[in-house]
Amino acid sequence: MAKIGYIGLGVMGSRVVKRLLDAGHSVIGYNRTRSKAQWLLDAGMMWGQTPRVVAQSADIVFSMVTNTAALRSVTDGPDGILAGLSAGSIYIDMSTVSPAFSLELSQKVMALGARMLDAPVSGSVITLDEGKISLMVGGDQDVFEKVKPILLNIGPKATYVGRNGLAVTMKIATNLSLAVQMLAFSEGVLLAEKSGIKREIAVEVLVNSVIASPMVKYRGPFVLQMPEEAWFNVNMMQKDMNLALELGRELDVPLPTTAVTNEFLTAARGMGLQEQDFAVIFDVLANLSGRARAGTIGVN
Repeated sequence: MAKIGYIGLGVMGSRVVKRLLDAGHSVIGYNRTRSKAQWLLDAGMMWGQTPRVVAQSADIVFSMVTNTAALRSVTDGPDGILAGLSAGSIYIDMSTVSPAFSLELSQKVMALGARMLDAPVSGSVITLDEGKISLMVGGDQDVFEKVKPILLNIGPKATYVGRNGLAVTMKIATNLSLAVQMLAFSEGVLLAEKSGIKREIAVEVLVNSVIASPMVKYRGPFVLQMPEEAWFNVNMMQKDMNLALELGRELDVPLPTTAVTNEFLTAARGMGLQEQDFAVIFDVLANLSGRARAGTIGVN
């Protein structure tokens, strides 16, 4: 079993660490707010005082943070991951960030004699907990093959997609569809509801219909009641949509549904809903349609 370092113990990262611990790996972790990691410490995870300490203490170091700026903050500087890597180290970043920055970071890692993979996941809290999440991986294929058994402790599918930066590109290409699907699903629910069909009946029909992707199946019911804790909040989703739109401009790929859906995320932020799960774009459309928000049927 490998000695693994993990930096970034948020909603998803913490659950990845729990799966690694359950698989028998030794894990040393770091998070900006230590209290959020207490349950992992209770489960056997060790604590590193800085990202550098974690990188120095592990055979393989992972990170999963919110955005490009956050990744830069944990990799750079005297206490960063780069300062703790040595020749032969393997660094795996699972964040969804700028592909250009991810590629630049991999080159810095290579200059140290280490190797980096970008390995974001596709799925949600529930698919991760159920052991059904998939990973996409970019970087040196030999390194991928070496760490693949560990990646398969996280989820049952790990797909090599090409050079450094391409896995995070693939993740962005995947994630844009999540919000687009959620908006389309919301349109269908509200169209049915304003025609006289009960909202819960419309949801039941749609999540069991031909349009029911895995995302629609587990997030569709949120239009009845939003979760208390966001699985993936509006700000995080809009970060990914903006990354997609930026790539679209660079590559001359028009992304019309992404652009429209992104405006609904902006509207959600304008309504003060930025910390809620991005499924709350239903509430934006419901407001425009003169219907009640999720969880407020019968409430003015």
